[in-house]
Amino acid sequence: MFFSRKPPTIPAATDALAGRGEAIPTAQRHFVNDNDLHAPYPDGMETALFGMGCFWGAERIFWSTPGVHITAVGYAAGHTPNATYNEVCSGQTGHNEVVFVVYDPKVISYENLLSVFWEGHDPTQGMRQGNDHGTQYRSGIYYCSDAQRDAAKTSKAAYDASLGKQGFGGITTEILEAGPFYFAEAGHQQYLAKNPGGYCGLGGTGVACPIGTGVAV
Repeated sequence: MFFSRKPPTIPAATDALAGRGEAIPTAQRHFVNDNDLHAPYPDGMETALFGMGCFWGAERIFWSTPGVHITAVGYAAGHTPNATYNEVCSGQTGHNEVVFVVYDPKVISYENLLSVFWEGHDPTQGMRQGNDHGTQYRSGIYYCSDAQRDAAKTSKAAYDASLGKQGFGGITTEILEAGPFYFAEAGHQQYLAKNPGGYCGLGGTGVACPIGTGVAV
């Protein structure tokens, strides 16, 4: 989280830390709404996975969004099974800090979650977000279905055009199929609800995302 310089490239699987076979201890219930963090989730719920910099602030954005059942922070899109926070921050696991979102599609669509994602950070910064530098702070969408993949790619193209009109560089967000999600340690879950004055380095671009709004690109 705190301003240290990290390797700018994701390590190959052969160079990553070995990790461990068992899950690291984490919280069982959501600190804000007291829902169970772990499956099974209520019928009809769907899942989404996003990386947008420091996961403390990113999670707060999503738990405040109507239609979201639970959020959890953790690690994904890397190589090391059941990595710890310190291992991820070493830059030697390949993981990104991500937010896992369980949502009710009858209340909020995936496209609207994408708008929350794009507007909640600056997706043009590569392996950093604000003062946070490192591969674990990269922008990423990790899709759980073909429909999510297609929506993510469509929204990326639309938002890239909107940002370009405002003088921003190209979007660097990776769009990948979701692999394993590893829950972060209990202390990181809903961190900014437990520590309201805690660090958050996220900042959006101020450019509205046209997806789901009917606004022409």
